[in-house]
Amino acid sequence: MIDFKYFTDKKKYFLISPLLILLLTGCFKNENNPVHNPKHRSSIHYGNPKGLFDPTPYAFSHSTTTSSNGSYVFISGQSGGEGLDHRLSTDFRMQVKAALQNLNTVLKASDLTHDDVLKITILIVDHDQEKLKIWSEEMRKVWNNNKFPASTLIPVPKLALDGMLIEVDAIAFKPL
Repeated sequence: MIDFKYFTDKKKYFLISPLLILLLTGCFKNENNPVHNPKHRSSIHYGNPKGLFDPTPYAFSHSTTTSSNGSYVFISGQSGGEGLDHRLSTDFRMQVKAALQNLNTVLKASDLTHDDVLKITILIVDHDQEKLKIWSEEMRKVWNNNKFPASTLIPVPKLALDGMLIEVDAIAFKPL
């Protein structure tokens, strides 16, 4: 421990002044840190194609995009609902086709195709082997080049709306 009685008043200030300068300099350095600087934050675009129903009452967007050596597009779960009124067929295959068409609509709105999809997640109500067969057949029709995206299929007891049997979300990438 330093005994300040040994120092004169001027020497005390001489020792304390550099410490205060260092402390204050450290406090102001954050304004140049890109993590905290809003000028360096990526902008996010929220996409809701006109060919699909308006999702904003349900607190989501059909897609979000941000750029970093390309653009990632995060596509919200697309159900098997058809048209602007989101009609749900009781037939599983019809809902699968509609969900894949809805996914395609969002991709086109971002100037992408199914070939740009990196990852999909599939939620299927009361999943069984017959539903897996139907899903796989319809997937092969869309991704006919057999270059499938990474995917996760999750069996669920129920989805957001009564009558929804499937929901598919995706992550796509568009190089700059």
